[in-house]
Amino acid sequence: MEKEKTPLTGTGPAASTLRGLYDALRAVYGEQPWWPAESAFEVVVGAVLTQNAAWSNVEKAIDRMKAAGLLSLSALLDTDHDTLADVIRPSGYYNIKAKRLRNLCVFMAQEGGLDVFAQRELPDQRESLLSVNGVGPETADDILLYALQQPVFVIDTYTRRLLQRYGLARGDEAYDALRSKFEQALDTDVYLFQQYHALIVMHAKAVCRKIPQCRLCALAADCATGGGVVPIFHRFPSSETKP
Repeated sequence: MEKEKTPLTGTGPAASTLRGLYDALRAVYGEQPWWPAESAFEVVVGAVLTQNAAWSNVEKAIDRMKAAGLLSLSALLDTDHDTLADVIRPSGYYNIKAKRLRNLCVFMAQEGGLDVFAQRELPDQRESLLSVNGVGPETADDILLYALQQPVFVIDTYTRRLLQRYGLARGDEAYDALRSKFEQALDTDVYLFQQYHALIVMHAKAVCRKIPQCRLCALAADCATGGGVVPIFHRFPSSETKP
C-alpha cells in the first residue's frame, strides 16, 4: 500500500517527503550542471530570455549576443531596441524581451551594477526585482538563486505539474505560497535549491510531460498519477549505472 503523503497545503509538507523526492530524482539523473552560464550577468539575461521559450532557443540568442558583443550591462544600455530585438530573435517574443532586458539593465545601472546589488539583503533584492516591469516571481527567483546565490526556491510549470501528480499539491496554489512551503520544509541550502529545481526540470522534460510517460518513470511506484504502473526499468539505478 502506498504511503500517504503530506500535501503542500494546510499544515504544510513533511521535510522528509520533499527530501525523499529530491533523493529519488538525484538517484535517477545525477548532479545537474545548471544554470549553464559563464557569468552571473549571463544568468540574468537568460532568466529574461527563457520566458516562454525552449532553452535551446535561449542558447542561440545568447550566442548571438556574445558574437555581437552585447553580453554586458554597458553594451546593452548602449544598444538600440531594434538591434537588440533582432539579435535575440531566436528566443521568441523578441520585441517584448528586448524591452524587458532594457528595463532590467536600467534598474541594475541605477543600483550600481550587479555586484553592488548582490550586497543587498535578500528581501530587499526580491522586492526590488519584482518592481521592474517584465520581471515576475519566477524570473526574479531565477536571478536570485542562480546569479546571486540566494536561497530561494524557484516555482515553475514543471514544479506544479510534478507536485500535483505526486499528490503533494493541487497545482493552482499562489506562487509565493508554494515557494514558501518548499523553503520552510527544506534546509536553507542554495546548492540543494539549485539542484532540486534543475532535477525537476530534467524529470519533466524526460518523462513527466504534459502527457505523462509513466511506463518510463523511475518514480512511478510512489506517484499518485503513476501508481500501479510498473516501470520498464529498475526504479533506483545502481551506482554502476547511475548517470
